[in-house]
Amino acid sequence: MSRKKVVIALGGNAIQSGEATAQAQQKALEDTARQLAAFIENGIDIIISHGNGPQVGNILLQQKAADSEKNPAMPLDTCGAMSQGMIGYWMQNAMEKALREKGIKKDVVTVVTRVLVDQQDSAFVNPTKPIGPFYSEEEAKRVMEETGVSFKEDAGRGWRRVVASPKPVGIVEHSVISSLVEAGNIVISVGGGGIPVVDNGEGFSGVEAVIDKDFASEKLAELVDADALLILTAVDNVYVNFNKPNQKKLEDVTLEELKTYIEEGQFAPGSMLPKIEAAMTFAETSASRKTIITSLEQAYSALEGKAGTAVSIKGSPVMA
Repeated sequence: MSRKKVVIALGGNAIQSGEATAQAQQKALEDTARQLAAFIENGIDIIISHGNGPQVGNILLQQKAADSEKNPAMPLDTCGAMSQGMIGYWMQNAMEKALREKGIKKDVVTVVTRVLVDQQDSAFVNPTKPIGPFYSEEEAKRVMEETGVSFKEDAGRGWRRVVASPKPVGIVEHSVISSLVEAGNIVISVGGGGIPVVDNGEGFSGVEAVIDKDFASEKLAELVDADALLILTAVDNVYVNFNKPNQKKLEDVTLEELKTYIEEGQFAPGSMLPKIEAAMTFAETSASRKTIITSLEQAYSALEGKAGTAVSIKGSPVMA
């Protein structure tokens, strides 16, 4: 019988829940790794993905502060690669420590992952994803004139650079990731949604964009033929009528039910809605696949069908 393969998409609170120091983030990841060790103990192969919003934001701030003719700031795709390596390194140490505590010997590897996007994606025409530091209006307009990048005013707090958020169409390293998992390794990949690249005919080149981490994790789960996709967030379950007297917790939910809830506007854009859309996309690829949305603390219980919101075509299939 083949081993179960699960892609686990970590939310931002799994890395940074308080201080932004390296020590605090590494401590948070050690706590996260102890939760994930339950999957390894029970013979499940895992591929870990993660967000990078605060981390890449800090890298961009550092790049801006040090920017000069002799020390020019690095572009966004390169900053994304920096954050992948940094968080991956922390996660490797954390997972190996958690496994050593349990007497488990297993290698952990980070793959700096490029995610293919379509240069014709409409997101490039109207960039909307705010990133990086705040600028004054005067400074933002000067940078726009000098570089051609886009800025928009952000809720009265100042001007921020905006970039495209295209949908992923492929994962360049998916075959390598599959091979590493088949060889028994724990793989950390598509960090921060991956480094967005386009195929220019001669090879791949980076583009100024940010890919949603949950959409990238879904695409990876498809390509490595995962049995389940776990999208971890700050809550144990998805709710409809959230924080209202008629609030309802979703447990086993079908694609048709979710489509109705989306039409009702039940899920906030930029928050729960992308997670729901990613969950639906993976679940509809096969009746034997399911996506689970839950918290880190409930992740393994949710895989066993004891917690979380499970999304599938006709109700949650059981992970045998």
